[in-house]
Amino acid sequence: MYYHIVESPIGPLLLAGDEEGLKYVNFMKGKKKIEVPDSWIENEEFFREISGQLEAYFAGQLKSFDIKLVPEGTKFQKSVWKALCEIPYGETRTYGEIAKNIGNPKASRAVGLANNRNPIAIIVPCHRVIGANGKLTGYASGLDIKEFLLKLEGVC
Repeated sequence: MYYHIVESPIGPLLLAGDEEGLKYVNFMKGKKKIEVPDSWIENEEFFREISGQLEAYFAGQLKSFDIKLVPEGTKFQKSVWKALCEIPYGETRTYGEIAKNIGNPKASRAVGLANNRNPIAIIVPCHRVIGANGKLTGYASGLDIKEFLLKLEGVC
């Protein structure tokens, strides 16, 4: 597994993946911070395209990522993450709407748990999911980051 740490307006981000595709984008601070295993290999060149797309996103110049994603998770989690990728830039959905979208309308809590376990932050836009009351709810790396991302996209 290759990795690279990039700077962003919301702090350092850990990128990790291999020839199959991108497996992780994690914040290097907060509750979901992960440590880089000794077996991973630093490879800035491998992540040049992804880093460039993230830079363009934070500059307000990119609204849709074009990166091969290979998140590791259960079948249910992957269905939720796929639905998240279908939320357009600058829009939000509720947990209930995502549950309906994946054909399991009573699974809003399970959608929330899958959202929380999203291994590819920002690119799989779990920050675009809000509470049924329209308020910002739960974001593993903090509501301040969620609010920043939504403001960047013109939502807040």
